Amino acid sequence: MTLQTDVAALLPEIAERAPETEKARRLPADLAAKMARAGLFHMMVPRAIGGLECDAATALSMMRRVGAADAAAGWCTMIAATSAYKAGFLEPSVAQSIYGARDSVFGGVFAPMGRAVVEGDGYRVNGRWAWASGSANCTWLAGGAVIMADGKPKLLENGMPDSRMVIFPAAEAELLDTWHASGLAGTGSGDMQVTDLFVPASHSVSLMHDTATADGPLYRFPTFGLLALGIASVALGNAAAAVDDLVALAATKKPTGGRRTLAERGMAQADLARATASLGGALAFVEDVVGKAWAEAEAGNDLGTEIRAGLRLAATHATRTSADVARSMYDIAGGDSVFLSSPLQRRFRDAHTMTQHMMVNGSTYELTGRVLFGLPTDATFI
Repeated sequence: MTLQTDVAALLPEIAERAPETEKARRLPADLAAKMARAGLFHMMVPRAIGGLECDAATALSMMRRVGAADAAAGWCTMIAATSAYKAGFLEPSVAQSIYGARDSVFGGVFAPMGRAVVEGDGYRVNGRWAWASGSANCTWLAGGAVIMADGKPKLLENGMPDSRMVIFPAAEAELLDTWHASGLAGTGSGDMQVTDLFVPASHSVSLMHDTATADGPLYRFPTFGLLALGIASVALGNAAAAVDDLVALAATKKPTGGRRTLAERGMAQADLARATASLGGALAFVEDVVGKAWAEAEAGNDLGTEIRAGLRLAATHATRTSADVARSMYDIAGGDSVFLSSPLQRRFRDAHTMTQHMMVNGSTYELTGRVLFGLPTDATFI
């Protein structure tokens, strides 16, 4: 069996159980276990320690396919896979102990909401992180933590606080039931917190200045670019499914007072065509920049600022275009789309929740625009 065939076999169940996932406000544990066994959470784990080490295009395609079945499940897939990407930056035996088991589930929050003080051969960590997606099913969690020295953040040369992702068993964290959201309701993205937790230095990684211990093109990709592209992939899948939902509805729906089906109406036809073109263009942009970046990574080259900015720009454009498409499908459907029985209302809500992630919000345009103008740009977070 392969990742593609195992995931294909699982997609119908993910889609069928989407209402259950949303109602539970988390991915059902048995479904998460099946997704782990299929390999979805190990797509970015090094092959040397038992992972799949997929090429970027394959991993993003899988996230898109799961996102089409259910955006919440796609989001949890994206979080788990990109969280496990850190395995390529740890000492191999440590990475094996954390990420080696196929039934493990991973999660974490990249934002440096924690505080870490050097203590012996590790860190004493305190923190509370929001948006800990999928955490209820996780075996291991991670959180960004600012390194403190003499009561103040340790600063990097660019003046930004130094931070590391600290990795710890999920049992060491307290999970708080704070996730009552309009969209991506089934992701279980509540808060997590730790208090006076000791984390060995070996169980931490800097996303800004550590180099990969695993060799391979995947680990030459920028971490933040992969995260943003993962979000975009789930968004693209969700929007494509919204188009399918609308087409299915329009084949039989006759708007009030009309004799023609919605599909036979010129305005609906034009709106569907425009949305399809927009979505196809956004996907093509993503595939183009990912392909070019992968070629550079395969050649052993570092990905420069322009390539990294292109990845971020394509990701933001795809996420926000996908939200526009989901809204358009919701609008075309008319009153039918407001009922909870319609998948279009969930597609709409999920799409617009994804746009709020800091990796794909509107500020990305300013950051990438500076690069396009050739202006000096701090590329730390590109």
